[in-house]
Amino acid sequence: AMVYPCIMLFFAFAIVLLLLTQVVPKIVGQFQHMGQDLPTITQALITVSDFLQAYGIFVFIALVLIIVIINRVLQQPTMKMRYHKSILTMPMLGKISKGLNTARFARTLSILSSSAVPLLESMRIAGDVLENLHIKEAIKEAAGHVKEGSSLRASLEQTKMFPPMMMHMIASGERSGELQQMLGRAADNQDRQFESLVSVSLKVFEPILIVTMAVVVLLIVIAILQPIMALNSMVNI
Repeated sequence: AMVYPCIMLFFAFAIVLLLLTQVVPKIVGQFQHMGQDLPTITQALITVSDFLQAYGIFVFIALVLIIVIINRVLQQPTMKMRYHKSILTMPMLGKISKGLNTARFARTLSILSSSAVPLLESMRIAGDVLENLHIKEAIKEAAGHVKEGSSLRASLEQTKMFPPMMMHMIASGERSGELQQMLGRAADNQDRQFESLVSVSLKVFEPILIVTMAVVVLLIVIAILQPIMALNSMVNI
């Protein structure tokens, strides 16, 4: 799901960098040699262009170092747990992470239940396949409540990670003795919701990126055209 957005971001940044480091200096530089007073937006564009040409490689190296340092820091269990917890609070990414992990948990629990694996063991295994450490820890706590005699629905509901529809289906399965089938249906439902959420997120991301790119390119074009129009006005006078 992230391949297409990453490709778009790469080409968007590449186009802007190409304009700022190759196109803008050649065009706007002509006006500097003529001693023409340049508009504020053009001067700002020249400043950004000069900075990227002079220090672009250092900015790139600094970004790589920052990414490496952040990756090293996130290898620490405490920081990794905080990071995974913070992901769940993000506007769109949090919903995607919850949807992915809860769907995977329900699907794995359904498969293990159909294989006659005990519930506690199934919860432990299903929790281990999750990617988000905060949700994984919540599943461990829920397993502890089940071990103490609590129902699966009540235990999972205390985590506040699972959607109400899944809780309703699990409760229905426990009452009817068809927990395995209801877990499978809950997993199917979560898969559909997750795919729908990812699809909507991508559809929202694409126009936002296109509009942002259009605004950036428009500003660059305006910064180039303003001194040209000013020069034409002087010639006509």
